[in-house]
Amino acid sequence: MSLPDYLKDTSKDFAKQLTAATSVPINTSTFTGKQFVAGEDPLQSQAINLATSGIGSYQPFLTAAQGAIGQQAASAGPQAYQNFMSPFQSQVIDTTLSEFDRQAAIGRQKTRDDAFASGAFGGGREGVQLAEYDAASDRNRAATLAQLQASGLADARAAAQQQFTNQGLLASQQMGLSNFQRGSMGQDIAALGNLDAFRQGLTQSQLSADANAARTGAYEPLQRLDQYGAGLGRLAGFGSQPAQLGGAGTDPLTSGISNAVGLAGIFGKLYGNKG
Repeated sequence: MSLPDYLKDTSKDFAKQLTAATSVPINTSTFTGKQFVAGEDPLQSQAINLATSGIGSYQPFLTAAQGAIGQQAASAGPQAYQNFMSPFQSQVIDTTLSEFDRQAAIGRQKTRDDAFASGAFGGGREGVQLAEYDAASDRNRAATLAQLQASGLADARAAAQQQFTNQGLLASQQMGLSNFQRGSMGQDIAALGNLDAFRQGLTQSQLSADANAARTGAYEPLQRLDQYGAGLGRLAGFGSQPAQLGGAGTDPLTSGISNAVGLAGIFGKLYGNKG
């Protein structure tokens, strides 16, 4: 069975076009390669820079906290109050005792004057009165000194305790600032990462669309020619279907071989093959 005469010229034209179309290599670089892969987004770069610059950023807070803990340790212990004793305490004690001694001397003189006025001057009665006065004065003087010293000690201990508390709070605050700083940085990095993923995904979709458009354009002549050949095959009674060329995952060589095999019968009949 030979090809009908009305298809012979059409088949020859198809053969010429097929030869011409397949003899020109398809430039696959127009729709493949790394230019169609979305690169690093500026937000991604910002997130990376923020993450790397934040490494060790907690160190100043940690150093401050360690210093506060060291100061706290110096404010602890049974002898810690000594660092907080007022340097003016001895002056206060000396001044107070000096005034006490002056008043005591005045009182002692008054005791002698009273003894003289009562006619007991120089006698045993005067001696007893002076001895009692001196003993009471000494007791009062010692009590005053003890009170001054106890007051200074209490103030020093209170200051040491307050220092201990303050340094503990400072250490806690520094650690809290460190945690807050790192936590806030982590939230910023996460936010930048999410925005970057969105923008990078959008860019990749656009690049993929460009690649598909370029692929479609590159294979369009072959697709059109395949439609031509499929129609010719149906007219010849083969009922062939056009192949899908250039789609994602399509192997052009495989499609070309499939088309060639499918059209071999047409060419055989065109050129006298009866098999």
